[in-house]
Amino acid sequence: MRATRSWMLMRDGEAHRRLRGLANPLFTARAIREITPRIDGIVHQLMDDMGEGPGVDLIGSLAALVPVTVFCGLGGLPVEDRDLCRKWTDALGHVIDPAADEATRRVMNDAAEEFAAYIAEHLDRRRAAPQDDIISRLLLAEFDGEKLSDDEIIANVMMFFMGGHETTVNLIGNGILALLRHPDQLRILREEPGLIDNAIDELLRYDAPIQLVARITTGDIDLDGTTIPAGSKVMILLGAANRDPLRYDDPDRLDLRRTDVRPLSFGGGPHYCIGALLAKAEARLVFTELLRRHRNIQLTHGDIAWRPQVNIRGLRELRVDLTS
Repeated sequence: MRATRSWMLMRDGEAHRRLRGLANPLFTARAIREITPRIDGIVHQLMDDMGEGPGVDLIGSLAALVPVTVFCGLGGLPVEDRDLCRKWTDALGHVIDPAADEATRRVMNDAAEEFAAYIAEHLDRRRAAPQDDIISRLLLAEFDGEKLSDDEIIANVMMFFMGGHETTVNLIGNGILALLRHPDQLRILREEPGLIDNAIDELLRYDAPIQLVARITTGDIDLDGTTIPAGSKVMILLGAANRDPLRYDDPDRLDLRRTDVRPLSFGGGPHYCIGALLAKAEARLVFTELLRRHRNIQLTHGDIAWRPQVNIRGLRELRVDLTS
C-alpha cells in the first residue's frame, strides 16, 4: 500500500494530473521514435541468443526479456540486473489481482521493499550525476513548478516496470499463439508486413493482456434499466468489451484486416496506459523480426500453460519449433 498509493494508476484528479504530466514526456510518440533503434538492437540481440530449433520457449527466451531489458536500459539500471528486476516485477504483478492469497501478498510485500531499496540506491547516484535515463528525467522534471518526491519517483518506476512488463509480455505471447492457431492470418501477415500496426491492434482486441480493471463510479449510471449508484466499485471486463458483437462483426474471429479496430486493452480516458506506445513498438519489432528470421514456426505440443491470475491473461511458456 505504501508503494501503490503513489502510483499514478491509483490516483485521480489533480494528483493524477500532476504525476502524469511529469511522466508524459518520456512516453510520447516522438520519444518512442527516438529510442526505437535501441529497442531494435535489444530485440536482435535477444533473438541471436535465443537461436532456433525444437522446443524454444518464446516467453522465457524472448517475450519476458524484451520489456525488462528495454526498461533497464531506458531507466538507467544495469542490464545485468534484469533477472532480479523481473523477479520483483513478476511478484508485483499480483497487486492488481483480486484473488491474491496471503502467501502471495507476503511475496509482494518483500518484493516491494527490496525493489524500492534498489531503485533508491540508483536514485541517489543519479542525483549526484544525472544521465540521459528515466530516473534522471523524473528527478529533474517539473510540472506547474512542482517536482516529484523520492517516494513518488521510486513508486512510479516500480509501476512502469510492472505495467510495461505485463502488457508487453502478454501482448507478444498471446499474439504469437493466436497467429499459430490461425495459420491463414499468419500467412497474411507474412505476405503483407505493412499490416503490422493493424495486426497488433487486432491481436490486442482478440486476446487482451489485461482482462479487467476496477473503477469507482463518479455518478449514477443507468445500464439496461439497472442503476449503478455513484461511489460504487465496478469491475470492467475489457476482454468481453473487445469482443462485443454490437461493436465488432463476428468478434470471436481473428481478422488482421479488420477495419476500425480500437481495443480497450490499454484502458481509456485519463488512465489510458501511459506506456501503450512503448508496448506496441516493442511488439511490432518482435513480430517483424521473428517472422523475418523464421520461415517456419510451429507449436511444439498442444498443451498450453496459462498463468493463474484472474485479470492478467498470459502464458507461463510457449514452446515452438523454429527453423529459418
